[in-house]
Amino acid sequence: MSILSVFGLTKSFSVRTVFSDVSFRVESNDKIGVVGVNGCGKTTLFRILMGLEEYESGSVIKERRLLMSYMAQHSDYTSQKTPMEEVLSLFSHFSEMETELENINKKLELYPDKSWLEAQQKLTERYISEGGMTYKSRCRATLLGLGFLESELSLPLEKLSGGQRTRVLLAKILLSGSDLLLLDEPTNHLDINAIQWLEDFLSSYKGAVMVISHDRYFLDKICNKMFEIENETLREYKGNYTKFKEQKTLDKLTAEREFEKKQKEIERIEGIIEQQKRFGQERNFVTVKSKQKQIEHIKATVVEPDKDPDHVSFSFKACSETGQDALILDNISQRFGDRTLFSNVNMLIKAKDRAFIVGPNGCGKTTLFRIITGEQIPTTGTCVKGARVQYGYYDQNISGLDMSKTIFDEISDSFPAMTNGQIRSALGTFLFRGDEVFKEISKLSGGERARVELAKLMLSKTNFLILDEPTNHLDIASKEALEDALLDYDGTMLIVSHDRYFINKLATQIYAMESAETGRGSTVVHYTGGYSDYLSELEKKKQLVPTTQSVSSKDNDYYRKKAEDSEKRKRKTRIAKIEAELEKMDSEKHALENKLSDGSLADDYEKMLEISQQIADIADNYNSLYTEWEKLLEEDI
Repeated sequence: MSILSVFGLTKSFSVRTVFSDVSFRVESNDKIGVVGVNGCGKTTLFRILMGLEEYESGSVIKERRLLMSYMAQHSDYTSQKTPMEEVLSLFSHFSEMETELENINKKLELYPDKSWLEAQQKLTERYISEGGMTYKSRCRATLLGLGFLESELSLPLEKLSGGQRTRVLLAKILLSGSDLLLLDEPTNHLDINAIQWLEDFLSSYKGAVMVISHDRYFLDKICNKMFEIENETLREYKGNYTKFKEQKTLDKLTAEREFEKKQKEIERIEGIIEQQKRFGQERNFVTVKSKQKQIEHIKATVVEPDKDPDHVSFSFKACSETGQDALILDNISQRFGDRTLFSNVNMLIKAKDRAFIVGPNGCGKTTLFRIITGEQIPTTGTCVKGARVQYGYYDQNISGLDMSKTIFDEISDSFPAMTNGQIRSALGTFLFRGDEVFKEISKLSGGERARVELAKLMLSKTNFLILDEPTNHLDIASKEALEDALLDYDGTMLIVSHDRYFINKLATQIYAMESAETGRGSTVVHYTGGYSDYLSELEKKKQLVPTTQSVSSKDNDYYRKKAEDSEKRKRKTRIAKIEAELEKMDSEKHALENKLSDGSLADDYEKMLEISQQIADIADNYNSLYTEWEKLLEEDI
């Protein structure tokens, strides 16, 4: 069933057409990925659908009472509330119901009127059926799933980072219960664990989702349709991102072959026409006329294949060979006051390795990079740079650019030996052409700044690239260009990334920042291969029974597991017992309510009062037991 239909939509800015004659439908359970190069109109389309942007022609038809929620890519969202309070504000109707129930209970204590009892029953049933018993736990679980620590849930939003505030907004949108979610780059501020949680949430979401994303792994996991905006039009593909790419490649190849076939046929017929003209007989001119009509007919059916949009062109070359051991970290640890960020970090990066560091936000990946580049001194341990190693560092915050300079001056000042022509040529491969090279860096988008930083990195010709989230601000085409360039790079790489598609395509080894012992922060665990290999190893670890532990360690594990199993059995037993008690109390409550309403006690006020008190007591006990049941269920997950 279509909940949203778009017909012939056209949008322009000044003399530039963003897209024209766009038509599509959104079904009630669709999960749609929207892709295209930066600036193609993806965000504009979302704003039009939300009624925030005007359009020239076409129509947007929404199902009656369609509830839509929109998360913009950039938001200054903040408030005086904590993350938990902010998300709970979505469910203010439950708070109002709780207050109303308290007032009814107080009135029943003073005067157990039948009408109050009926009001209490109806309101309690509505509260339970609409999710009143679970909304607080759902809010907490959503915030934790999106990467918040328990301690951060009670901090004011104004004291949190912009990325954290965006995650609070995302949590509210996910819990809104909307029929259609429009999400613009929702994974931007999430680590891998949080992205995986979001994938699971959206995959099972009962409504429809349209998501703009450059995260190809994410699009593969959740989407059943793909919309691509390219060359001012929108094309729809069935399936996830990988299937879309396969189908697009096939369509492009088919269109090119068909175009070439028709061009060759036109050339063949034109050859016949020339030959007939040379004969110069009347019947030959009849043939010429017939063949010309044939050409006109073919030309009317010729569709020239779309040109690919301009893409960034990367080319990294190592300035020289390095020693066999390019980088050695020995027992590195970093403490800040009483807090240990990471400890016992050991790494050996060989020449021409493509190594990735993965781990949750806040585990110390960027700090480790700062130690490697010499910007920070570790608390303990040594960091040894290999022979002839020259680092090229890409900072995810793009802090190496001077915001007061133009693009041209940034390159010129960084590489004074380059001529103006060489600078323009280099910037042209990064899509800065003509007067665009004189744009001030402060006025560039995040993606444009990333391209300037990558241009500097490419021109530096180092032999060991240290890249901190290099794909963060890039569109998919730019990511793919970067991947191809890095695959051809003849130097060594150490990269921090949350982009699983990117990791899987490039990585020869992975260093995962994992929790160490209590109080020791994170440490590094080494895995060989790409991201899929890493996931396989994690799965094996879960299933692996330790065989090299000491007897005492095995005993400890045995007794700990035995205790955990015992606690789990106790919880399950208690849950079952509570469920039986709740069912019994529910039956007793209904029986008492029926007794009050059947009229047999109309003249026995004292008996009515007694039964009313019994109903109130049952309701109190029911709520108390339900709260305990809910808590036990959370612990059992």
